[in-house]
Amino acid sequence: MRGRVLIAMALVGIFFSILGAGVPASGALRIDTGADIQADAETVDHIEEVFNRAEDAIGEKDLDALMTVYAETYRYQDLTKEDMRKIWKGFFEQYDRISTLHAFSSVVVKPGKHSTAQITCTGALWATSDQSDQRVNLSAWAGDIHHLIYEHGTWRIVGQGRNAPNRPEFGQAPPPLF
Repeated sequence: MRGRVLIAMALVGIFFSILGAGVPASGALRIDTGADIQADAETVDHIEEVFNRAEDAIGEKDLDALMTVYAETYRYQDLTKEDMRKIWKGFFEQYDRISTLHAFSSVVVKPGKHSTAQITCTGALWATSDQSDQRVNLSAWAGDIHHLIYEHGTWRIVGQGRNAPNRPEFGQAPPPLF
């Protein structure tokens, strides 16, 4: 089943990269039918809000607002929150109509003094190139895990993880940006 989903995503990605302009410029977030949800509805709504705030900030190219969704202790391999700021700054300078697509297949919240969440997500980051005016895929991920922490009254992204290793025939994937 998972193999069919990945093949379908690849075909959709190829289709959109051929058509380019047909890729939506606004973001989308959905929770898959049958997703494994281990959290109450209010908590899931608050987690979704993090991604919606990020999408709003991306649409406005508001780097400071976007950085509020990242925890100060953010880490993805050797990348820190400051590294993510530099990556996003470059995207904002080079691309227009940047948008994300997120499909959550699992939301697992561990309550406690410092509550955490693991969201299994498949998605993509699209933009319009300033040079060619074509839609381009900047990043795509399948089954990656967004790690969040509840701090200072809101959920923040603290890191990423892969649910599966990179496949050598596809090379090293770019870092997931959420």
